[in-house]
Amino acid sequence: MLESSNVVAFVASTDLRRARVFYEQTLGLAVAGQSDFACVFDANGTMLRVTAVPEVARAGYTVLGWSVTDIAATVGALTSKGVVFTRYDGMDQDEMGVWTTPGGDKVAWFTDPDGNLLSLTQFVGM
Repeated sequence: MLESSNVVAFVASTDLRRARVFYEQTLGLAVAGQSDFACVFDANGTMLRVTAVPEVARAGYTVLGWSVTDIAATVGALTSKGVVFTRYDGMDQDEMGVWTTPGGDKVAWFTDPDGNLLSLTQFVGM
């Protein structure tokens, strides 16, 4: 039924101005529009709606992620813009905070200003 429809991604923010700066200037996403209710970005053809909420309910898992071709370069570029990558106890992450899965994929996590957990993944063979 929805196979020909586009997915719309959502994340929540208590401060749309702050979120806009992060997603636009730090992550490099193009702004498609903004209202009092949401700031909308073009995430490489996927609509990302950062929705205004009074309080963000922080999930204990990744809410939004990107597939990247060179995770080391992407982590380096984001680190240079002030992004801090999350480290987890018991996970064998490298000096950049990248974890290699048993299957060989590489993953790194970071948060946006509202604490939403975001990720980068370099998939094996991609």
